[in-house]
Amino acid sequence: MSSSSQARQRINALLEENSFVEIGALVTARNTDFNLKQEETPSDGVVTGYGVIDGNLVYVYSQDASVLGGSIGEMHARKIVRLYELAIKTGSPVIGLIDSTGLRLQEATDALNGFGEIYLKQVEASGVVPQITAIFGACGGGLAIIPSITDFTFMESEKAKLFVNSPNALDGNYKEKCDTSAAKWQSTETANVDVVSDEASIYAQIRELVSILPSNNEDGDSYQECSDDLNRACENLDGATADPSLIARQISDNGLFFETKREYAKEMVTGFIRLNGATVGLVGNRTAVFDENGKEAEKFADKLTAHGLEKAAEFITFCDAFDLPVLTLTNATGFGTSKCDEKHVAKAAGRLVYSLANATVPKVNLITGKAFGSAYVIMNSKAIGADVTISWPDAQVGTMDANLAAKIICDGKDAETVSKAAAEYAALQNNVKSAAARGYVDEIVEPADTRKYVVGAFEMLFTKRDERPAKKHGTV
Repeated sequence: MSSSSQARQRINALLEENSFVEIGALVTARNTDFNLKQEETPSDGVVTGYGVIDGNLVYVYSQDASVLGGSIGEMHARKIVRLYELAIKTGSPVIGLIDSTGLRLQEATDALNGFGEIYLKQVEASGVVPQITAIFGACGGGLAIIPSITDFTFMESEKAKLFVNSPNALDGNYKEKCDTSAAKWQSTETANVDVVSDEASIYAQIRELVSILPSNNEDGDSYQECSDDLNRACENLDGATADPSLIARQISDNGLFFETKREYAKEMVTGFIRLNGATVGLVGNRTAVFDENGKEAEKFADKLTAHGLEKAAEFITFCDAFDLPVLTLTNATGFGTSKCDEKHVAKAAGRLVYSLANATVPKVNLITGKAFGSAYVIMNSKAIGADVTISWPDAQVGTMDANLAAKIICDGKDAETVSKAAAEYAALQNNVKSAAARGYVDEIVEPADTRKYVVGAFEMLFTKRDERPAKKHGTV
């Protein structure tokens, strides 16, 4: 199979059968430097057009590695820019299938200008239509900026390479030592990649994501008929406190949960669920990952890390831009205590506070475990704008762990006095009823009833309007 047919085959594998209409098939390179006129450049190395996924119009471009390595030149870039212009006009998602050696050196400043024009259109489209990138081959240098401006990035597990500098160009590194361009490294060490999988699975998951998301920031078409019981009991849900992804699947319509940035900062979970047919963004901090046998596979402290906070803030900003309600699950006692965290955690916490407080969409907070100190405040508390706060009966809300508080309060006293003070502090201050008595918690519900109450809260908030002071934009 030639790469040319592969570029089109990728589009056909992604879209509904016979729905693809190509635009600009006859475009070729204009540049004639370095004998480029001797080369055939069909479609100038990129197939562009539109088609349908789950009944929704989408625009797709697929780079053709058989034409000058799929490199980006003037006309190649112009075709992608044209696609973006149509997407913005019609309010439809853009999906880019990347397989390219990057900048076309023979076209020099024309190619560089082309990169800049693509970036500009991506920025114009940001927050207007969803942008999705799937990397199947090389995506290096200036091309690596394209997925960083899009909303979701998929990466093929074996052949895809994502890099600004190649692994061998990094001081003290070489590819065999640490392949920084590989999907594994990019998905775990950077915040660039949402899903790593094989090619066929990537198409299926992009289709699922497109069916969950609204087509643009004004349509509100991310709804479908709900066939699941709205009052369905979720048994043993309190046993899933450690992993919000398990709670997400239990409370969501028909178990749907699309997790984003799956391998990065696993101590924070972000993704989409459906509640009564409506798409809702879910964020929650995680203390354990379980294997298929229910055994603990990975363990994390109940702390908010800098990387986890950044991941959550970026996700909430996306949800707010596309008018998707946000559900947070809180089970945190403080902030990460590593040297790396100390460098970044205050700034990252500020970003989460900003994204939540700035979001005007319906916001519901579910306290599933411990909610202590500033970590509780920034995880969508009433103080920073949560519309409804729901808690499980055994949850604890307070300044800190009762034993620690007692040691501070009873400094220098004997063990019995400290122990007595700890019990008293837990009963008076950390009991969720104490927070509810002060109006910081609206409802205390049994874990099994969580779906019913969360659905009810979002139904009540459906017509929420939130006016803010006039300004161009914030600066956090």
